[in-house]
This record gives sequence, C-alpha cells and structure tokens, in this order.
Amino acid sequence: MYKGLGLCVKSFGMLRPAECMLVHCLFPSLTSSCSLLPSLSLSFYRSLYIGLTCRTPAQGMKSLRDPIRRNFKKDPLSALDCTLPPVTITEIRQFLRSKNISFHDGYSCLHTPSLFVEGTERDAFSLFIDKTTGRFLCKATLVEGSWEDFQDSVELLQKEGLPCLSPHTTAGYLESDSEVQLDTLEVNRIWNKAVWFSDLEEEEARLFKIMFNIPKISNPTLKKFGVKYFKPTNCLVFPWFCPRGSTLKGIKLLSAECKEETVNYIETTLPRPGNYHNLFGLHLMAKRDTEVIITSREVDSLALHQATGYPTIALPRGENCLPPALLPYLEQFKRITLWLGRDLRSWEASKLFARKLSLKRCSLLRPGEKQPSPLEALSQGLNLNKILKTAIPASHKSIISFRQLRDEVFGELANVEQVAGIKWTRFPELNKLLKGHRKGELTIFTGPTGSGKTTFISEYALDLCTQGVNTLWGSFEINNVRLAKIMLTQFAAQRLEEQLDKYDEWADKFEDLSLYFMTFHGQQNIKAVMDTMNHAVYMYDITHVVIDNLQFMMGQEQLSTDKLAVQDYIVGAFRKFATDSNCHVTLVIHPRKEEDDKDLQTASIFGSAKASQEADNVLILQDRKLVTGPGKRYLQVAKNRFDGDVGLFPLEFNKSSLTFSPPKAKTRLKKLKEDNSMQLKPTPDGTEQKTKK
Repeated sequence: MYKGLGLCVKSFGMLRPAECMLVHCLFPSLTSSCSLLPSLSLSFYRSLYIGLTCRTPAQGMKSLRDPIRRNFKKDPLSALDCTLPPVTITEIRQFLRSKNISFHDGYSCLHTPSLFVEGTERDAFSLFIDKTTGRFLCKATLVEGSWEDFQDSVELLQKEGLPCLSPHTTAGYLESDSEVQLDTLEVNRIWNKAVWFSDLEEEEARLFKIMFNIPKISNPTLKKFGVKYFKPTNCLVFPWFCPRGSTLKGIKLLSAECKEETVNYIETTLPRPGNYHNLFGLHLMAKRDTEVIITSREVDSLALHQATGYPTIALPRGENCLPPALLPYLEQFKRITLWLGRDLRSWEASKLFARKLSLKRCSLLRPGEKQPSPLEALSQGLNLNKILKTAIPASHKSIISFRQLRDEVFGELANVEQVAGIKWTRFPELNKLLKGHRKGELTIFTGPTGSGKTTFISEYALDLCTQGVNTLWGSFEINNVRLAKIMLTQFAAQRLEEQLDKYDEWADKFEDLSLYFMTFHGQQNIKAVMDTMNHAVYMYDITHVVIDNLQFMMGQEQLSTDKLAVQDYIVGAFRKFATDSNCHVTLVIHPRKEEDDKDLQTASIFGSAKASQEADNVLILQDRKLVTGPGKRYLQVAKNRFDGDVGLFPLEFNKSSLTFSPPKAKTRLKKLKEDNSMQLKPTPDGTEQKTKK
C-alpha cells in the first residue's frame, strides 16, 4: 500500500523506455534528476503500463482493437498465502466511504466508477470489487488486481490529483510475457488452421458431428459461437473471445478416444487452465440481456441456445469450479439458471455455485430421467423450454415440508451408486467398506508413529484428486516441497530421481490437477486455518480438505487452557465447516501411546471421545511389528456412519513409487461388526480372528 515514501527516478533502471515515459506522464512534475515517486513495486508500474497503453495507442503504434487482460499481482494457484489478512465487506465499504468513492451493492460484487477511464464512461460504474476477496476488475479496460492494488491505485490517483490512471502520451512498443506470447502464437496457429463446419463436405461434417454426438447442432449455431474443426488432430475447437470484442484469448480442444465399446472425450486448454479463465459464449451477451443459462459443457450451451434462443454460457472447467474472477461478468443478469448435467455431482455443484452467485437470483435444474443434460434432451427430441420451466429457486425457507424434499429423496433412492460418492481407483477394497468419498463428511485418520500415515493419506487424497475432486492440503508436519515430491512420485508411480528427463512431462500433468497447498508449517492457530479453508472453498471450489495433523493446531492456544477442551473445540470447528461448506474434511490425529503388540482401536485416538463421535468415518492404519521382518500394514475402517460396514484389508508398500496397494494375489477383506468390544488378534498361523475382550 502507498506509504508516502519516495524513490529516485534514477533507480528505475529496470523499466523499459516506454514504461519510464508512463512514469513521467503520471508525474508531470518529475525530472530525471531529483524527484520522488511513491514506493510502489516495479511490477505495479509495469502492469499499469501494459494494461493502460491499450486504451490510448501512441502515434505510429498500431491501434489495438481490445485491451490485453493483465493482473497486477498474480496469485499462485498451487499455494494459498496465509500471511495476508482477509478483507471483509465492512472494511471495503469503510475504505470506499473514506475516499468519497460512490458505490452500490451488486449480487456478488460492489460496483464503483472506474479509476481507469474518464468522462461519461466513468459514470457507468464499470469497476467491480468482489465482496469476499476484495479483488477488482474494470470491465471497460479489463485491468484487474487485488484489494491491495486497488488501494494503491486510489492513493496514487488522489495524491497526484489525476482525473484517471491513464497516460497522456505513450511511446515504444508493447511486450508480452514470453510464456503468454508462446501460448498466443499456438492458439492463433490452431485457430487459423481450423475450418468451419460449413466449409467441410456434407458427409464429412455429418461424420464428425456423429463422432462428437452433436448431429442435431446446426452449422449456423456452430458458426455463431465460433466453433471450428481442427483436422490434424480431429478436435472440436471452442473459442474464448475477449468480452469486449472478437479478439481470441484462448481455446479448448475436445478430442474423442475410443476404448472398447465406450467413447471418452478429452479436453485440452490453451493457455493452461490455471493461466486463463473465461466463459464460452460470453462475447455474444448484449448489455440488455438480464437472463442467462449456465451449463458445464460447451455442447450443452450450443444445444440450449439452438432449441430455446436463450443466452447461454459454459463454465471453463465444467462442474469442477466457478472461478470468482468470472463473477463480475455475471453481475448484469437478474436471473441465472444452472443446468450443469444429469447426475448428483452436477446437482451438488449447482447448489454450491448458486451460493457464490447469490441464491435469490438463481434457479436450478434437478437432474433426473426426464431432465437429462441439454444435449441429450435435444437428441431425444424433448421440449427444452418445458424442462426449463421446471427449474426450482435456489433459495428456500428455513422450514420445508416433505413435499419439497420428495424429489430429492427419490433421486437418492434411484441413484444409490452416485449417492455413495466417488470411488477410489487405487483402493477398491476401501470402496466395499466406505462405498465412496462423500461431501460434507468428517473422516478421522490415525495410526502409529512411523507407520506411514502421511504417505498413505497422500495417495488416498491423490486418488480422488485425479478424478476431479478439488483438494486442499494443510500439511503442518512436513513442508510442501517434500509433500509435493511424495505425491508426484505416487502420481508417476516411479522414482523420478533416476529418470530426470521425464520430470517435466510428469510435472506438467501433475500441475493440471486441482490440488492446492496451505503455506502453513508448524504450530498454527485454528482461526487462521479456518479462514484459509473458507477462502479456498470460495476461490477454488474445494471439496476435500486434508489436515495433517490436529496436534499442530493445539500449541498456539493458551497454556492454561485444558488441552482436551481445546481439541474438542477444534474438532467441532472442522465438523461445522464440513457441514456448512458441504466439503469433506480428512483430519489426521496421532493416537495415544499403546503397547506395540496391541492393535489400535477407536478409543486409541488421542483426546476425548468427541473426535470419534463427531466423525462420520474413522480409519486406522494398523502396523503389526514382527520380530523377523518389517511387519504388516492393514487399513481398518473402524466407523462408517453411511451404512455401518466396518472391516480391514491388507496394504503393501512399494518403496520405489511410495504407494500403498492391496496385494493383487490374495486380497482379503474382513468385514467386522461395528462393536467396540471386538478386536483383531493374530493367531499362530498368521491369520486373524475376532475375539471378545
């Protein structure tokens, strides 16, 4: 933030000539010898220059049709910075009032006049500030940044008495970041080589449409949305256009892959998903449009628009995420209908996104046999307008009747497998007990010291993450670099130390996972951790949080406080978070000190009984020490609130890939009664039997 300190102009040697000229334009009174500048970062001035030179092209420069979208400060997507204090809506309003900046409330943003335009455009309230994060976007110039950047801009504007933050004159040329420039070149190369469906032979176009299951989508609809076909790789090309014009900002490629009797569709995004966010079909929105339908797939948007004529847009990452950076573009709509798919996962995503968009303006399409995805509905000849009329409001009263719940209850009965949650691919025996990974639950995981708890839970979470479960890791015991190394090795299933030439290949694939890490390490305060988790759910639609481990959050409390009471409070906070955020929390807790020859039980979890009572699932990593060898490991499901099945199965540790997997030859699953009086006791022949205490 602006602190009134100064910096001599001579020290700006790192700025390019055109950027130096911008500094002089912003501060006309400065000379090159002895003037002072506000102590803002070089990156701030450079980003300001890049964002604003697109508005007033210099003489001799080619006029750009649209501004280039830039961030003042790029937030790392793989790590959540826990050092910056969260901003509240009250603090945002107080700052705006103190600076005499007018504003009014929107659905998810505050609307203010833009700092980057002047004249009549300034009165359009075209700058949007996210109520939750404080991040801003100017829709007139596409300049965006953090809350700290906005405060810097206001201080700079008022200190110098400028009408707006735009240079009077500019010179030089505009240079882009090399990585962005390479992505842009690749995007344009593919786009220019792709062809319109109307330019293909009729039979050829028909076959391509059948391959992608869009035979009923007309060529005019495809051309209106800018959809092309890329022959070299047989891909559909979905464009992301700049919201303020027809400039191409990115593309999504959809390819088809046949495996046995099924067809899998694979998406590839340029630039990479973490580098650019946009909405397919956004450039077709008119300022007068007040209603829109949001889908999870581009082909669904095409089908909906063709059948109904309503404005439709598709999310960049489907039902996995609604980036807050896109919310300002949806502020103009008074009614939003979410039709994300036909399964329960789409239904859960719809309810989550509706909370972010504001419940009072959202309606949801409940999935079912008579209400499939839009593309399937069009293919089946159903009336899409009639289906849209069945959308239900996202907001509801605190008390409802069974009549309102009736359809949801039937949906759970008719979709038992989906209700059970996402299945593990690496631990099929775990599916037989827990049935799946479900949102809104709390799982307690424990095991002896040195048994491999962190290594196992890393693979357990990685398995789900590769299936699209957005995951946040809070590792307080080991640092993120070491944790990421373990997970990358498990992901590649091989020792990359011996094959460094393959590192970039696997790292690129690993980077595309929706996996994020807290930057905490060592003892932490529970409030800071909860604030970070809530922020992650809002920003990245996190649905699984792993905390390793609970003991590291107890040392920050007052020493005079009862430790058991502190632990009960922390466990209760995680239970409430899981329920309120509909997010699964996996909490690692060390066990009490037990004798080595005894198996751990639910009562072995450190602390009072509240942890096991609050938990929906209790997992125990049993490590049986043997005198003649390293011992055997088993995973025991000691509690399962979903359907009561408990039991255990063997694990086998592969040191080269750092993975646990049940032995393929003789995998035996023992189901036990959920009774604390039962425990496993090894027999002389090495098998297990149930005995009573």
